[in-house]
Amino acid sequence: MGGARDVGWVAAGLVLGAGACYCIYKLTRGQRQGGRRFRLRPSRSAEDLTNGSHDDVLSVDQLQKLLYLLESTDDPVIIERALVTLGNNAAFSANQVIIRELGGIPVIGSKINNPNHSIKEKALNALNNLSVNVENQVKIKVQVLKLLVNLSENPAMADGLLNAQVDSSFLSLYDGHVAKEILLRVLTFSQNISNCLKKEGCLAVQPAFPKGSLFFLLYGEECAQKMRALAEHHDADVKEKVTVLPRF
Repeated sequence: MGGARDVGWVAAGLVLGAGACYCIYKLTRGQRQGGRRFRLRPSRSAEDLTNGSHDDVLSVDQLQKLLYLLESTDDPVIIERALVTLGNNAAFSANQVIIRELGGIPVIGSKINNPNHSIKEKALNALNNLSVNVENQVKIKVQVLKLLVNLSENPAMADGLLNAQVDSSFLSLYDGHVAKEILLRVLTFSQNISNCLKKEGCLAVQPAFPKGSLFFLLYGEECAQKMRALAEHHDADVKEKVTVLPRF
């Protein structure tokens, strides 16, 4: 439902989101929520928390109720409203910490797998706000990369992924100092993409992907240099992943 065009925007959002998590706090660190005053809400039921003014800041107890609601409901309307409320509350530095400590990042991250594109968008927005906090970034890249890896396993998705316009910040995920869990996922992503191209016979010829696309990023010289460096990585699992990729 939605076809290749939908794959394109989802792919672009995920790829840009994954790379941007590494440096987004530098871009947003100086941004503040203006001079408005915000007030704590009185105690309300979890579902009521999705209906009120988004200028209100939720308490710890209310955030916990909202996360439980998000995890337990299948109602797409409630899910979307809960994500909007969490996304707005995640714009505040204190709540970025609270939501992480309540275990909210994987709960929100799980919604990027939802087939409803509006829910995907709201989940990505909430994760984007949470990623301003440096300690949240690794948990959020992991969440986005899980979906990227799943998409890349499907040959029908390869064209949409490879055509997506991607900022060069995505290659920061291939740096040797990046956490092992992230490196293994991003290398699996590259391997899946290469496997899809092999099946189509695209590695033997130059495919017609536009400049600035994910294809040009993954098969460019900068990525090749990073792969050669990872081939000397101290972790055996990372080195093994690199060896099964095509020579750059």
